Amino acid sequence: MHSPSQSAIPAAPPGPLVSTVLRDLRLAVLASVLAAVMIVLLVAKPETLPEQLVYSLCIGVPGFAVVDLLRLRFWPALEGHPKRWLALVGVILLVAAPAHFAGIHIGALLVGHKPPSLAEYPTLGRISYILFTFIGLVAMTLLVVQRERVQRIKHAHNEARLRAETIERQALQAQLRLLQAQIEPHMLFNTLANLQGLITLDPERANLMLDQLIQYLRATLGATRSESTTLGEEFSAMDAYLGLMRVRMGERLAYRLELPPGLRRVRLPPMLLQPLVENAIVHGLEPKIEGGEVTISAAARDGLLEIRVRDNGLGPGRSGGKAGGGVGLQTTRERLRVLYGERAGVELVPGQAQGTLVHLSLPLETA
Repeated sequence: MHSPSQSAIPAAPPGPLVSTVLRDLRLAVLASVLAAVMIVLLVAKPETLPEQLVYSLCIGVPGFAVVDLLRLRFWPALEGHPKRWLALVGVILLVAAPAHFAGIHIGALLVGHKPPSLAEYPTLGRISYILFTFIGLVAMTLLVVQRERVQRIKHAHNEARLRAETIERQALQAQLRLLQAQIEPHMLFNTLANLQGLITLDPERANLMLDQLIQYLRATLGATRSESTTLGEEFSAMDAYLGLMRVRMGERLAYRLELPPGLRRVRLPPMLLQPLVENAIVHGLEPKIEGGEVTISAAARDGLLEIRVRDNGLGPGRSGGKAGGGVGLQTTRERLRVLYGERAGVELVPGQAQGTLVHLSLPLETA
């Protein structure tokens, strides 16, 4: 009788009946060979091993094939029944004697012996061999059932692991979309607030800012809705964003974009640089009376994509904001953690002379 915990294990999808029996017969062949060796050792007649192998295979393999076929055909219908194992043992008991009688006749024909008639068959020695056949068939059946149980456990474990990985991946994607969505309103609200102030004070400049905003949205709208973009597209988006900031800050803002042509098709998450560049302006250059310059550069080293956002502004902690780079840098760190784990990172350090350097590294993935 099997326990409730065993019945709770979901059955693996059944294969074709014949192919399953043929697969199980490999175990029957091995068990029959071992049985022949045991018998030869018990009777101490090693010279009879070839004949004993023939008899053992002729008895064990067909007998187990019948038991296994009946088990596969009818046993699943008794799933959960308290006398399921008793029924299986009864089937084996009924099969053992005919399997031994038929195997003796087939083996005798193969080795050239005279097979016993039905009247001559029931002797004490042969009855003991029928019992031995019964025990062998029970042992083989137990091994096959246990192997199938282990396979079901592995199958259930793999399915559970795949479900867990799918749920985790969906949760990470949802978290990533949430983090990515936080970037867009933050930047747009700041720009629209500045645009609102310029409409009455400087309509011509407000119109220029609106044109730059449209260019920026055209460059970024598609990227923000996809899971990845290219480094060339990301640099184009930053060019549009810095052009927009240039309208707001005028001559106080200068910028350079340094992208090697061979890296233009490298893949990376969309809008990854925007919060870093925005930090450089808001916390570094905008509070500085004379403004300054932002430089964005990219390089490939040892299988990693390295991107640097450098400014010559006030430096970390001197603008009145957070020394760690604020929400933008934290959002970038979180996105990289979700996407790449320990394989990516972002670091903020003071510039050599002045300003701030943000060093971002992530796996190099080409389109």
